[in-house]
Amino acid sequence: MPPIPQEIKHDVDQIVEAILYLYTESRRLTKGMAARYGLTGPQLTVVKMLESLGDMSLSELSDRIHAQNSTVTGIIDRMEREGLVARARSAKDRRMVIIQLTDKGRLLARDVPLRPAEILRAALGRLDAVEARELLRILTKLAHEVRSIVIQSPPSEGS
Repeated sequence: MPPIPQEIKHDVDQIVEAILYLYTESRRLTKGMAARYGLTGPQLTVVKMLESLGDMSLSELSDRIHAQNSTVTGIIDRMEREGLVARARSAKDRRMVIIQLTDKGRLLARDVPLRPAEILRAALGRLDAVEARELLRILTKLAHEVRSIVIQSPPSEGS
C-alpha cells in the first residue's frame, strides 16, 4: 500500500479513530441490547433485518450482514432451535431455502429496539442535506477503495 501523504496523515488518523469509535460503540450497544433479550449481537441483527426487509435466502442474509454463509448457517441453526426463525423452501425455486421469522421471532423483533441504528439515524438527521449527500459520496468512495484494497491483498488466514 502506498504511504499516506504527510500533510493528511493527522486527518487520516482522526478519521480512522472516528470510524473505530462508531463501530465499537455500535457493537457495544447491540451486544448489550441483545443480552437483555437472551440473544447474541448477530442474532439481534438477523431478527431486526428480517423484520424490516422480510424473508430472505441464506445467501441474501449473508450478503446483508457481511458474513460468510457458514457463519450465518450457524446463527440460523441456533435461532431455529430457539423458535425465532424457520427455514422454508422457496415457491419460485425449490432448491432455495428462505429464512423467515416465526411468530415468536416477530414478537421479539417488535419488542427490541435497534438502538445503534436509531442513534446513528438521529445523529445523521442533524446534518443538512448538503452534508448528508457529501458524507454519502465520501463513504461510498471509501467503501469502494477498501473493497479494492481487500481484493488486491486479501487478509491472511490468521488475521
